[in-house]
Amino acid sequence: MEQLNKQLEEGFLLHHHHEQRLINHREVANGDKLEPPDDEKPYSKIKLMNKLHFINTMKAEKMKNAVVSKLRIAKLRDLALQFISMLLLLCVLFHWKPLRGGGGGDVADSDFYKSLPPERVYESNGYLMISSNGGLNQMRSGICDMVAIARYLNVTLIVPQLDNTSFWNDQSQFADIFNVDYFIESLRDEVKILKQLPEDSKLKIAESGSLYSMAPVSWSNMSYYYNKILPRIKSFDVLHLTKSDARLANNGVPQEVQKLRCRVNYQALRFASPIEKLAKKIVRVLKRNGPFLVLHLRYEMDMLAFSGCNEGCSAEEIRELTAMRYAYPWWKVKEIDSEKVRREGLCPLTPEETTMALRALDVDPKIQIYIAAGDIYGGERRLASLREAFPRLVKKETLLPEKDLTPFRNHSNQMAALDYHVAVEADIFAPTYGGNMAKVVEGHRRFLGHRKTILLDRKAIVGLVDRYKNGDMSWDEFSTAMKEAHSDKMGQPTRRLEIAGKPKDEDYFYTNPQECLPDHHLQD
Repeated sequence: MEQLNKQLEEGFLLHHHHEQRLINHREVANGDKLEPPDDEKPYSKIKLMNKLHFINTMKAEKMKNAVVSKLRIAKLRDLALQFISMLLLLCVLFHWKPLRGGGGGDVADSDFYKSLPPERVYESNGYLMISSNGGLNQMRSGICDMVAIARYLNVTLIVPQLDNTSFWNDQSQFADIFNVDYFIESLRDEVKILKQLPEDSKLKIAESGSLYSMAPVSWSNMSYYYNKILPRIKSFDVLHLTKSDARLANNGVPQEVQKLRCRVNYQALRFASPIEKLAKKIVRVLKRNGPFLVLHLRYEMDMLAFSGCNEGCSAEEIRELTAMRYAYPWWKVKEIDSEKVRREGLCPLTPEETTMALRALDVDPKIQIYIAAGDIYGGERRLASLREAFPRLVKKETLLPEKDLTPFRNHSNQMAALDYHVAVEADIFAPTYGGNMAKVVEGHRRFLGHRKTILLDRKAIVGLVDRYKNGDMSWDEFSTAMKEAHSDKMGQPTRRLEIAGKPKDEDYFYTNPQECLPDHHLQD
């Protein structure tokens, strides 16, 4: 420090002496009186030393401040690094949240993710892409089939694309309806599932200008997929199946394939969190008010137009239904004898026929009846008899605030998913038509313990209703006959009907997945 002060003092003196000489020269040049320089004055040394002391003091203060500033900067830098590290950690956790939560929301069974099954390691034979067709439940069962097929062909499955071109024109994607991350991770020990094709595969398809697509043969057994489908996958690397409905046989399928179909349907295919949460809310509201029966009342305009059924409709309504049938080219049958198809039991039950059947079966008139359906054709006029017999008639639109349903409107498959969940949880389920939802819900309720499901026998019902209306039998006789007709149609254990060579006429696998049920004394 002393050497530094000395150098500063010498430098300052030299600078000051040189500066004073320049001033003197300027004064001489201007004719001013020349004064002796400060360093020749007797008191200049004292002033100079005072100035140097001031400079040294300021220098020391600056050095002190610099050190303090550096320490502060270092401390701030450490804090910044800690903050960035915490931010990065949060980003990582946020990035993985969908994997742990699935579908953008919390997974009901969070314990599942604490013990994920180990991934199955296998050499993939290629990629299988699926375009599911039909409504919600037709697509659901088809997806289950395709997962099982992908597993036993040792291929990688791409998350199926849902049908956006059907009658309902619902643009919902897989992740809008199902919990896509749970679907992928819960099956990781069986088959590898990706959300989309890898980039190199996309590039190959783009370069070739084509994707090999085909519709597999309906009701095929596994040998068809081993012998016909697998070679094509190996050849093209990526195979696109354009349809998934009813592409796997009901029977003659290995036990392990059947069990995997069940695992996919009843465990892996959870609904997306928004649907699941709202559906559970509906169930809570219903249960709070006592037992409830879910009536899948398929008396909707499109169903009547498609089937050609017009029992109880006005002349104007009949013309409207006929016009609708002709408007859709994929509905191939245009001229339909409504009376004939009704007598054969091929029409959805009318609200009036349904009311009489439920009353005759001694369903409690005080029970809540939740209508799982779209708009009933004919509106309140057609619901009048049902409401009179069962005053506690409700539907999701009357149980929930409008804002709760707003996100799901204009998405028929999402609305159907809400009804599906409620139907599975109901005390009693009663479908009035044997469509895909009726079949799949029936099977799901069997899987959960043969919950009571009234399988309304449409052919028997319309025959008995007509006889009662014609005065051929009393109400007591009508009620007794109705009970006899449904004594074995309450969802109890039964054996699935098999018809060799006629798979379309057999009982549907997803209606009675007997290979996946606990052992029972099955009825033949």
